[in-house]
Amino acid sequence: MRILSWNIQWGRGADGRVDLHRTIARIQACGPLDAICLQELALDWPGLAGQASPIDGPAVFAAAFPQHMALYAPALERGDGANGCRSFGNLMLVAGPVGQIWRRPLPAPADPAVRSMQRVCLEVVLERPGGDLRVLTTHLEYYSVLQRRAQVAALRDWQREIAAEGVQQRPARADSLFGGPRRPPAAVLCGDFNFAPEAPEMATLTAADDGQAVWSDAWRIVHGGVAHAPSVGLHGADWPDHPYCCDYFFVSDELAARLRHIEVLSDTAASDHQPLLLELDA
Repeated sequence: MRILSWNIQWGRGADGRVDLHRTIARIQACGPLDAICLQELALDWPGLAGQASPIDGPAVFAAAFPQHMALYAPALERGDGANGCRSFGNLMLVAGPVGQIWRRPLPAPADPAVRSMQRVCLEVVLERPGGDLRVLTTHLEYYSVLQRRAQVAALRDWQREIAAEGVQQRPARADSLFGGPRRPPAAVLCGDFNFAPEAPEMATLTAADDGQAVWSDAWRIVHGGVAHAPSVGLHGADWPDHPYCCDYFFVSDELAARLRHIEVLSDTAASDHQPLLLELDA
């Protein structure tokens, strides 16, 4: 199983030019992918740097990957004044059968001292012969530390909910409006987390409960003590002012032994972030 995660900055490259087709070409060069998790997708949002006119990003990607199901989760959505909507958020393209889908707003406690934007987590069950798993993709708050830490806590709490679901008596019918199939505890969490590896948020997200991690950093499992490869600050992008890592894959305990490979694809300048590729046994 192969999963890619990438903050594509609405298609704006390190050169400041918006070109979704070069973003798509780099993803296609990766070969077959079970899930493509993208952050910072814009749908008809005006005024974004580098674009000549508003673009329907989700539609462009859906057309480019017709063998995948396109699932869009706007974090921001507003009327455009012309009986339409503009939005900004995360997109997941999934090959193969899909089960339940959740679009969850992340907490945003008031923090008037800094600017911030609403954030969202898209969660999808991938139905696979070797066992179902959930894939979650998100993009945490950048400016507000208060909000980002609340969002980290929420991601831990949502994974803890799975254990509680496991002891509930719930109907197993997939077509039921009440309950439905239990969510699989096996899960992959990916995206742009807007914190460095040494930040307190990393320690919080990967802290153990009763000796078992809720989320484990996939890079550490595969590469041990090797420093995270930088996922931003390359190719002359105007942000940030130095290379570091803020894009990650995390896995639940059930998937740790199935991890085979993770890398930052540092060769592309199609965004101010680099794509990450994760491989695990199916």
